[in-house]
Amino acid sequence: MSEQFQPKVVAFLCNWCSYSGADAAGRAQRKVPAELVRIVRVMCTGRIDPQFVLEAFRQGADGVLILGCHPGDCHYKEGNYKMLKRHAILEQVLSDFGIEKQRYCLDWVSASEGEKFIRVAGEMIETVRALGPLRLPHTAESKETAV
Repeated sequence: MSEQFQPKVVAFLCNWCSYSGADAAGRAQRKVPAELVRIVRVMCTGRIDPQFVLEAFRQGADGVLILGCHPGDCHYKEGNYKMLKRHAILEQVLSDFGIEKQRYCLDWVSASEGEKFIRVAGEMIETVRALGPLRLPHTAESKETAV
């Protein structure tokens, strides 16, 4: 009997909406397995540098999820719009690195949407599980270290 692949998903959550939505899901005793989803709390999705996503993959994440306030509801007025602009560029960069676009997801979850958080995180886990482990091509850095 073989073990089923257990993906590692890093979730960047906006402090004001998505993190509160995840917290609401937890208070309702609806949890996403902590061993599968690692939550990183950020003040706003607009502060997420694309390098954070690339570094999460480099450090072993099989998928990355970014959840923020719904457009128009950002506590910092335009932060989620900034992330939305970066989203298309980030998808292209990930593709250039050979990372399937299904391994990265941007969505909007408000503080009152605990059930949506559970659904989106669960869908991400299942999508990444179906893709299997992320296998990044060897970089020049890893080749130098091996020598």
